[in-house]
Amino acid sequence: MCQKTYIMLKPDAVRNKHIGEIVNRFERAGLTIERMELANVTPEQAAANYAEHAGKPFYDGLISYITSGPVVKLIVSGPDAVAICRKLMGVTNPLDAAPGTIRGDFGLTMDENVIHGSDSPASAEREIGIFFA
Repeated sequence: MCQKTYIMLKPDAVRNKHIGEIVNRFERAGLTIERMELANVTPEQAAANYAEHAGKPFYDGLISYITSGPVVKLIVSGPDAVAICRKLMGVTNPLDAAPGTIRGDFGLTMDENVIHGSDSPASAEREIGIFFA
């Protein structure tokens, strides 16, 4: 079954020029890049995407960071795309991410962890709607 997921290369990935290497990892895994755009996340998009974190101590910093510079938005597809992308990304905290994963290789801190990816097909559908409306 072909599945679509949403991936965002965060401002630190763009700023540190990791776009090509990261996108290449998805392609080498056999996934298809259906759409890719360099853009700035609006405060409204950020609030919609991170709504479940509203009111948490890190929320304002997260919104400020994700809107601080350009990101690369992607729609990635393939069999089990969500699970494959999550495996390639590694765990959220780069300090705990395995070497060879995107966050393990490029992430610096929990606050600058290079990449966002949908955690389920339902989240992917919602996030694609937010960023590619």
